[in-house]
Amino acid sequence: MRTNAGRGRMPGTAGAEGAIDMAFALDEIGRWSDEHELTVDAERARAYAAATNDPIPAHRDGALAPPVFAVVPIWDTLLATVTRVCSPQAAMLAVHGEQDMRFHRPIVPGMTLRSRGAPVGLHVKPSGTTLVSRYETRDASDGELVNEQYCVTFFRGVQADGERGDDAPGHEFPGALPGQPPAGEVVQHVDDDQTFRYSKASGDLMPIHLDDEVARSVGLPGIIVHGLCTMAFVSWGAIQSVADGDPTRLQRLAVRFSRPVMPGEDITSRFFATNEGESGTTSYGFETCNPAGEAVLRDGLVEVAR
Repeated sequence: MRTNAGRGRMPGTAGAEGAIDMAFALDEIGRWSDEHELTVDAERARAYAAATNDPIPAHRDGALAPPVFAVVPIWDTLLATVTRVCSPQAAMLAVHGEQDMRFHRPIVPGMTLRSRGAPVGLHVKPSGTTLVSRYETRDASDGELVNEQYCVTFFRGVQADGERGDDAPGHEFPGALPGQPPAGEVVQHVDDDQTFRYSKASGDLMPIHLDDEVARSVGLPGIIVHGLCTMAFVSWGAIQSVADGDPTRLQRLAVRFSRPVMPGEDITSRFFATNEGESGTTSYGFETCNPAGEAVLRDGLVEVAR
């Protein structure tokens, strides 16, 4: 395995004159960013809940921020962390592969949060290259962890010339579970204007979620729903289904994004108890499917405090 190179290539283009050169900066692996500070505004937390159709009372009235709101304080850091490893050309081929959130305490409006991120692993796969990045958010008042997140970015068809670092923590869905009765099931409707509302509340303004022409130009059937918006839907579905409606019991939520969700669709999530959580928690594997029965989220994992 080569670990001292920092370049990448599209299959079949190595050495070709004028070929696109995909660069990955391996020396960035393991380097933490500077801290970014954000004071959580109650109105923005309420707007995030409304933008994800979240019915949990503590989220709707602004007492607590929804769990997946945790991405808001790290969003700019996440984008900067990925782009300091990959070239602009490689970034055009990037898709959000996985997100893994671990919740140590709820985000309460009025908190000042300090967040930082680091790329922690670059790995070459037969179909492309994955970048694993890690983020942590702390309460500025006492320095204690509020949440930790892992993000996996997949660069389609790009073979990095070298790899190093850590893999993302596992959260594979046990294949035998779908034959069992689910511990919980929720059907949720994604509104026609969901992406526009979510973009405003989250700060994620990527055009494939807002511009039909741009989405079709990159091979999509049209505007697609943000993966993190779908994840936010599942978070409140899990709280209702397997946490007795108590958002403070949610300890971990991890997903692999496998297929786009389209505005106007219904999505169905089924949660299966695995009893493999860490001490003091119950673990649930889940999948989320579109109306055709195709999984839009795979290898889902929820851990709930007992």
